[in-house]
Amino acid sequence: MRFSFRAALLSCALFGAATISSAHAADAAKPTPAAGTNDDHFTGVAALLPADSVTKHHYGSIAYTAHAGTLTLRDAKGAPSARVFYVAYTKDGATAAKRPVAFFFNGGPGGGTAYLHLGAAGPVALTMPSKDPTDGAHATLGDNPDSWLPGTDMVFIDAIGTGYSRATDPTKAAAQFYGVKQDASAFAKVIQLWIAQNNRQESPHYLVGESYGGIRAIQVANALQMEQNTLLDGLVMLSPAIEMPLLDTEDNPLSAALMLPTLISAHQSPNTTPESADAAYQWAMSTYLTKIAGRLTDKDSAFYHDVAERTGLPESVITRQHGVPAVGSHDVMSIDGRLHGLYDYTQTIADPAADGLDESPDPTLFGFGRAYGNAFSGYAANALGFHTPLTYDLLSLSVNASWKWSEGGPSPVHQIPVLNRLLALNPSMRIFVANGYYDLACPFGTAHWLKDHLTVGSERVSLHLYQGGHMLYLRPESRHAFASDVQKWLEADTH
Repeated sequence: MRFSFRAALLSCALFGAATISSAHAADAAKPTPAAGTNDDHFTGVAALLPADSVTKHHYGSIAYTAHAGTLTLRDAKGAPSARVFYVAYTKDGATAAKRPVAFFFNGGPGGGTAYLHLGAAGPVALTMPSKDPTDGAHATLGDNPDSWLPGTDMVFIDAIGTGYSRATDPTKAAAQFYGVKQDASAFAKVIQLWIAQNNRQESPHYLVGESYGGIRAIQVANALQMEQNTLLDGLVMLSPAIEMPLLDTEDNPLSAALMLPTLISAHQSPNTTPESADAAYQWAMSTYLTKIAGRLTDKDSAFYHDVAERTGLPESVITRQHGVPAVGSHDVMSIDGRLHGLYDYTQTIADPAADGLDESPDPTLFGFGRAYGNAFSGYAANALGFHTPLTYDLLSLSVNASWKWSEGGPSPVHQIPVLNRLLALNPSMRIFVANGYYDLACPFGTAHWLKDHLTVGSERVSLHLYQGGHMLYLRPESRHAFASDVQKWLEADTH
């Protein structure tokens, strides 16, 4: 998910009034603080995080414990450097050695984990009104019929500087945590701490990441293996950013070709199928890529007409943009006074800058998407017993602006070599990749390209496409299909 069309990607959010279902709230036991593990004295914003809260709940016939609290990271001298907020859901009475545990995080960089928590997998979910999915003010929070709890325990972790996670010294946070490698090491240590404190060393372990969480999942898997001696059973990557250069279509024919199947699929909606999406991908990677990689002139009107027909965009726009739709441009995103979403191109709102004189705000990031922050803070306090005066930082602009993409310069770390290495060294690790047909932020074509270009273990990587966009779980039917597919994938693990 991203703050600007060509900047780092931010997972979508939702804002507005949301209420917790009375049945779930009534089921929660009176919160009891968890025992502390040390006598650390915190100051500043870190001191505003309360003691851990443990509550008891039911999900259908499943009795489970919810643990909302923090884990403390330390610097080389042993002094606290951050308090990392998490919520863990564990099935009561389960055999720990056989019960999987999945660790969740969102992306950004700068996004909290409320999206996956209340959007996809947690025991409660935020639902948009069916008659207007862009109406975040009337989003409702209730029991999630598609929670992953039947198949796995879950630990949702907010990256430092997002959600309720805070560095003990904000002036040092960027240097300590806001970078690809630093972030991965921090997450790996948090996961190791949770595993150790809960005696879950023998459990099957999975990572679940959305958007930039795709890069994060790969990097955290590597850090867990190399720094914390923990081998994973699998990764689930939802609408993943993997190779950042592939998300920028400007002056990059390959990126443009990987993006085009999304526009074609959006034009075919709601009749898009896996077969039609694959046909769009094959055409884009052959005929289209060959053409735009060459020299296009005004004489290529037949080609421009073909692209316009396939995408539904005006032929005049395609001609003016030389066959490569400029994602983010007003000509592509605003049509007939309706602003199309970057994160779901089939979703539109009235364009507040239809005259093109001002930048049009993305409806997911800056509109209905904000409801998750308000919903989560209420849920954490009222159902989980975690009370803090801190604002839940759903999308941190400061974290995003401070992000260090590589040690040697501005270019992001390439992920395919890291993933090849992980798959080679861990022959049991599997990868589940989920994409929405209509996501222009992280197009499904990039995941297809990733699988095609792995040199090790591509047979252990499965690709899954769903109706919807970046946050495909916004559509209840896609959330259900996604959860069902993940459940089958987990059950297929022989360990």
